[in-house]
Amino acid sequence: MAPWVERLAGVRGVLLDISGVLYDSGAGGGTAIAGSVEAVARLKGSRLKVRFCTNESQKSRAELVGQLRRLGFDISEGEVTAPAPAACQILKERGLRPYLLIHDGVRSEFDQIDTSNPNCVVIADAGESFSYQNMNNAFQVLMELENPVLISLGKGRYYKETSGLMLDVGPYMKALEYACGIKAEVVGKPSPEFFKSALQAIGVEAHQAVMIGDDIVGDVGGAQRCGMRALQVRTGKFRPSDEHHPEVKADGYVDNLAEAVDLLLQHTDK
Repeated sequence: MAPWVERLAGVRGVLLDISGVLYDSGAGGGTAIAGSVEAVARLKGSRLKVRFCTNESQKSRAELVGQLRRLGFDISEGEVTAPAPAACQILKERGLRPYLLIHDGVRSEFDQIDTSNPNCVVIADAGESFSYQNMNNAFQVLMELENPVLISLGKGRYYKETSGLMLDVGPYMKALEYACGIKAEVVGKPSPEFFKSALQAIGVEAHQAVMIGDDIVGDVGGAQRCGMRALQVRTGKFRPSDEHHPEVKADGYVDNLAEAVDLLLQHTDK
């Protein structure tokens, strides 16, 4: 690989994944990853523009931010790009009324959305609500539509909690795709539109930005396809095999967010 000073040249903005980079979610509000609270503070105290970019779909933005603030992070709702608000915008623009296969924790984000007589399905990381009955209800709604629309908040395979690895929305999204013979519209990483909206929020072009995440496909691959650079942290869902992924190679691998911030502050243009 090229020297870090070359790999990070011209970076003006940083997109930060949350789960697996800042903290591991779990019982009692989860646990901050060592050094991440200080790393975020250092990054926000620098000249670099920062945006938090998450696929979190079990909590509203308000709940997620409150949880992170309790862990010591300097973060506000307005700094977070999340899939639920983006999905609501799409539903309103297209006159869609969803059957919501989502976690109760994020349901408040959809309070202003008409869910009567559904003409689409929105699926998110529903956790325990991924019952056979709820999946079958979603399947039936889609099969009754002439032009079925399935909107998925992200398409991750799994993520890490303090208790271990947990299935994400992706496998359930794929089940509905397969059963209905359709393709889901993904709102969230790795959707290019999602990354672009995060970049737009901080006024930075893709070639001037770097994504820092723990997901080799959703974070790293998605960001690179948008023209960004991307670093993978060896925390969260990271697996050693990620460094030998057949399709995606990060612009750099770092042990944690603290190391990534050290490199950014050391090598980006003053």
